[in-house]
Amino acid sequence: MTTAPGRRSSTFTRLLRHGFTDPSAAEQLLEGPALAPVRSHPVLLDALGVTADPDLALRGLVRLAEAQPDGPQELLSTLVTAKPLRDRLLGVLGASEALGDHLARHPLDWRALVTYEAADLHPGVADFARELAAATDPVALRVAYRRCLLGIAARDVCGTTDVAQAAAELADLATATLRAGLAIAEAAAPDDAARCRLAVIAMGKCGGHELNYVSDVDVIFVAEAVDGTDERDALQAATRLASHLMRICSETTVEGAIWPVDANLRPEGRNGPLVRTLSSHVAYYQRWAKTWEFQALLKARPVAGDAQLGAAYVDALSPMVWQAAERENFVTDVQKMRRRVVDNIPPAHLERELKLGPGGLRDVEFAVQLLQLVHGRSDATLRSGTTLDALAALAAGGYVGRADAAQLEAAYRFLRAMEHRIQLYRLRRTHLVPEGEEDLRRLGRSLGIRTEPVAELIREWKRHASVVRRLHEKLFYRPLLDAVAQLAPGEIRLSPEAAWQRLEALGYADPAAALRHLEALSSGVSRKAAIQRTLLPVLLGWFADSADPDAGLLGFRKVSDALGTTPWYLRLLRDEGAAAENLARVLSAGRLAPDLLLRAPEAVAILGAREGLEPRGRRHLEPEILAAVGRADTPEQAVAAARGVRRRELFRTAAADIIASYGTEEAPAHPDAGALVDRVGQAVTDLNAATIAGALRAAVRAEWGDTLPTRFAVIGMGRFGGHELGYGSDADVLFVHEPRDGVGEQEAARAANRVVAEMRRLLQLPTADPPLLIDADLRPEGRSGPLVRTLKSYEAYYRRWSLGWESQALLRAEPMAGDADLGRRFIELVDPLRYPAKGLDEAAVREIRRLKARMENERLPRGADPTLHTKLGRGGLSDVEWTVQLMQMRHAHEVPGLRTTSTREALAAAREAGLIGGQDARTLDEAWVLATRVRNGVMLVRGRAGDTFPAGARELAAVGRYLGYGPGHAGEMVDDYRRTTRRARAVVDELFYGA
Repeated sequence: MTTAPGRRSSTFTRLLRHGFTDPSAAEQLLEGPALAPVRSHPVLLDALGVTADPDLALRGLVRLAEAQPDGPQELLSTLVTAKPLRDRLLGVLGASEALGDHLARHPLDWRALVTYEAADLHPGVADFARELAAATDPVALRVAYRRCLLGIAARDVCGTTDVAQAAAELADLATATLRAGLAIAEAAAPDDAARCRLAVIAMGKCGGHELNYVSDVDVIFVAEAVDGTDERDALQAATRLASHLMRICSETTVEGAIWPVDANLRPEGRNGPLVRTLSSHVAYYQRWAKTWEFQALLKARPVAGDAQLGAAYVDALSPMVWQAAERENFVTDVQKMRRRVVDNIPPAHLERELKLGPGGLRDVEFAVQLLQLVHGRSDATLRSGTTLDALAALAAGGYVGRADAAQLEAAYRFLRAMEHRIQLYRLRRTHLVPEGEEDLRRLGRSLGIRTEPVAELIREWKRHASVVRRLHEKLFYRPLLDAVAQLAPGEIRLSPEAAWQRLEALGYADPAAALRHLEALSSGVSRKAAIQRTLLPVLLGWFADSADPDAGLLGFRKVSDALGTTPWYLRLLRDEGAAAENLARVLSAGRLAPDLLLRAPEAVAILGAREGLEPRGRRHLEPEILAAVGRADTPEQAVAAARGVRRRELFRTAAADIIASYGTEEAPAHPDAGALVDRVGQAVTDLNAATIAGALRAAVRAEWGDTLPTRFAVIGMGRFGGHELGYGSDADVLFVHEPRDGVGEQEAARAANRVVAEMRRLLQLPTADPPLLIDADLRPEGRSGPLVRTLKSYEAYYRRWSLGWESQALLRAEPMAGDADLGRRFIELVDPLRYPAKGLDEAAVREIRRLKARMENERLPRGADPTLHTKLGRGGLSDVEWTVQLMQMRHAHEVPGLRTTSTREALAAAREAGLIGGQDARTLDEAWVLATRVRNGVMLVRGRAGDTFPAGARELAAVGRYLGYGPGHAGEMVDDYRRTTRRARAVVDELFYGA
């Protein structure tokens, strides 16, 4: 048939207006014989135009009409005269290619859509059971299942049911299918059925009456022997029945599969027996079950088989579910499980994961379940297996704010609707948002978005996901403020007991004190209190993510008490996204950084910008300190100013180290431990050098004005000279002087000694600032020798009396303060000693080895574990440093790169020169870096230096968090340390001792 050009143009335009993307193909289908009786009927195009995909709906309708065994008249006449059928049939055909295929294979199943026409009439398990009753084999069951699914999808896409009701109907259909499948299995093996009582317990979404279109149906099987049957035989029979049921539902035929039956939530997972007795289940959950297994039991519901046994299963295990929150690592276990789910998402899918990704459905479900487990112990109204019902109960009980619950419910409904429509298209199990324009257009239109369906869908999805991403704060922490706030009469809030339970479950060791802090911070009508109520929910979450939430909250209260009236403080935390999280990380990471901050709370401003956390080098610090010293009236005031700068910069360094180690939402944890160690070592070295320079200037000014009678230099030694200082390190130094022209040696010596004494006194004055201890024990003759020597005295001593250990100690000598020319000449003096022209002879090597062995035997503290002592233990700092220093003294005369005070630089130079193998060098470097980080971590956590891991569980966990180990992994940290240092010791034995 030929169509006039004018008519063709008009039809083409109408098809475009009705949402067809391929009007030419659509026009050919409309003009074909299949739809001849209705092609000109005005309702047809209108009905097609409101479907998710008019092109897909039209193709499906043509296929269905052509497949009618007695011709399409009945179908088409019913289509144009019965609006409910028309909307349902075309709605399904436009949303689901898979159900269109089913109708093409079973062309009379469209009649099932006439059933349940009333909007308020929804089928239940009994209705579906009647539909499935005639199915006596797996293929017939699949056909009947798809026919029932057709009805659910029709009501869903037409809006007759909402997403929650559709999910409930899908769960009811799964229940009826499991019952029908079990009946088929029992009919095939009547002897097995006679030997046992078998109950099928639905878990997950099926158990919670919130199933997807295509999802694993999670089940647990429980069985008992029939009287007179041996228990072992009964379990074997039940296992055969359960296995047959799983095959009936899971195996794929020409009709496809129904859905996979997943029994991996059973005790011991896939490694455990498929079927257990009730007593075996109870014994397992009493002794071995993990927290997540109790969380899974929240949704347990008997659905098939022996109803009495199924009820007994739920009755026996349900009380254990509501005791799970009392387990020691309850919240940690739940958080670990959630993180594990996210970590297992392929990176390419993360942004498209509707279910498991950040801001996805699983976030809502986990949060609701955690609140249920915490508060359901004492409130039975919360014990629902359905997410939305549980959320409503949490809101009604005051555990979640009503506005927050409403927002979260809307987000959950939208995300579930997206998931349903994505799966419905091809009836495939997926949670990925499609990428193609056509798929996104169909998805958007299926959700009722007609104008710009793709762009608007993406906007709505991102908006709802953003709401869900905030749910942790919304659901867990904001109600805690309501518990201590003055609410209007009649408003529901957490009871003190419920608030206590929540804080305890979230890891707060002293919930009573935490509630007092919250009340002090957030009560009242002041602007300060209002801003605190905005900040605290987020901060509480960050505190709870640390090893010591109580310390974080207490520290925040102290800082807020000190700065709360300062206009910029709360504004900084509210408006600068990084500042609040940085502060939370710092306050809950240990004692050192909070102690430094509380001595001068205004330093919190450092946390507001990333560049504020960058350590300031010596070229910036020394002029600032010297200028402050110059403005002071007394030496005490001068050094107090210098120590104030040191305290501020020590806080800056510690804060930057903590934040880089822990990571934040904006910046992940820094992966390079060596870089972190180097940055701390350089920053603390620069800081101490500048502070000593300031103390030297103050000591000189107090008695001599601007010019000391003798030139004077401070030489850094040990870690100080190596730029490897930690937070708790002393400053090892040598003092050298040289009388000025016309000044006698005795006068110069007296002046130099008075300067040293005054410097040490000033730097150790008892103040709120941390002291800087100067240690000169590495000088010639040790503690017995003079504190200060002239350059000539050093030259004479080293020429005549120097011992091997003194030459070795000079390997890390470097000028740090005072007369730069004198410091340079001192280094020229000692270079031949520390880098001998011909290296070391065997006698010298033997002496160094002997000294090292003696130190190992004598200096390790009594009772210390040699495998965990970071300085003197096996494979620790001393082992690595002596090995590197021996290579320096033997080979630095011929390898210039070894002439450095840095352990890591010398080790790298030795590797490049072929003095040590690449793997051995990496082993030593890894051990040295790890031991240094442990020492830094102990100082940050405890506020005092230590050379071994803390004994307390909380402090040990905090050190673990600093080193990058998650909650509950402190033991793994200690094992890793032992393993790393054991490998290092093997290298030391070979390279240093020649073993």
